[in-house]
Amino acid sequence: MKTSRRAFLKASTAGCAGLVMAQAAPAAISFMDSIGVGIVGMGDRGTGIATLIKGIEGMEFNAFCEIIPSRYESARQYGQKHTKAYKDYRRLIEDKSVEAIVIATPFSIHAEIAMAALEAGKHIYCEKTLAYGIAPIRQLVEKAKATKTVFQTGHQYHSSRLYRHVMDLIHRGYLGHISLIECQWNRNGNWRKPVTGSKWDKMINWRMYREYSGGLTAELCSHQIDFANWVTGSHPIKVAGFGGIDYWKDGREVYDNIHLITEYPNGMKATYTSLTTNAKDNYQIKVLGQKGSIVLGYDKAWVFKEHNDHPVEAKGVVDGVSGATLKAWETGKGAPIDVSHIDPTRQALIDFKDNIIQDSTPQSNATTGAKVAIVVNMALEAMDNNSVCHWKDEYNFF
Repeated sequence: MKTSRRAFLKASTAGCAGLVMAQAAPAAISFMDSIGVGIVGMGDRGTGIATLIKGIEGMEFNAFCEIIPSRYESARQYGQKHTKAYKDYRRLIEDKSVEAIVIATPFSIHAEIAMAALEAGKHIYCEKTLAYGIAPIRQLVEKAKATKTVFQTGHQYHSSRLYRHVMDLIHRGYLGHISLIECQWNRNGNWRKPVTGSKWDKMINWRMYREYSGGLTAELCSHQIDFANWVTGSHPIKVAGFGGIDYWKDGREVYDNIHLITEYPNGMKATYTSLTTNAKDNYQIKVLGQKGSIVLGYDKAWVFKEHNDHPVEAKGVVDGVSGATLKAWETGKGAPIDVSHIDPTRQALIDFKDNIIQDSTPQSNATTGAKVAIVVNMALEAMDNNSVCHWKDEYNFF
């Protein structure tokens, strides 16, 4: 971070007058120099993030790194004239115009890149899943703790204002005792990208291969595992599941369908299903409580009452309750939870910027990301070995 911004922030936050402090934060964002961002990996996720960064005040896309030739050339369109292009992430890390790094590579090399970036004092936004394997997860957490920079893990629903509102309802006991969270993320397609020739197939279709990927568990279910951890404020004590390559016989090494169940210390269970042969209801999270239920989609949520002695109330939770909404509520069809919010990834990047400015810890950080990554590793082990995988004492390195 440049000295001018540090000095400005020190001046703007000095003193204890509430009015001065309330006015300081907007001023800091308005008058600071932009945070230079470098992106490692310019596939779909990296280019999507580059597009979002261009629309966020206070962030500037200064550099990228990409090793696949076609993507290296096409990535230039997402930058500006001054945006630098690299084929070696180490050169990008050395770039003085880059203060923050987004890691959007196969998750098997997240830890390697993140460790180097932390060593160089860079702020990091690391896409999920945090790291592949228990040892790299531990090394990354310990390094992040020892480094005085911001580390944010890309579980973007942690930044969604809709999801935060739902979480507030849950934590305030609105649904009562929660016994189960049911999650699904279903698609209908082979998840494979067309590739001309075989040289770059494994790099472009890295999600198909165990060397690089944890498959559906790491790429999709990890977001929902993060949600269940958030609900409980803890992590599962055991994981069981089944997976298979049962339809797409195309040389892939990761499962084309998975079915997991986890148990938390308080007895709550969470289940996860991810298919590639049926997209009914696509993405969904159901939180099932004694007093009621909440169903979440990508950007919408509904609350349902339980017909018992202590049903939840619609008013005061669901904004703008209409006659039609109340009728739906009373007949058990659910009422929408209406909260102003924006795209979760855009919000996550804004939060990342604000955490850098304020020198604060993100809600989705190295520790929360590590707990999810450990569960992902446990789930893969459980499915591979047809076993129940238990949380081990050696995982408690937070």
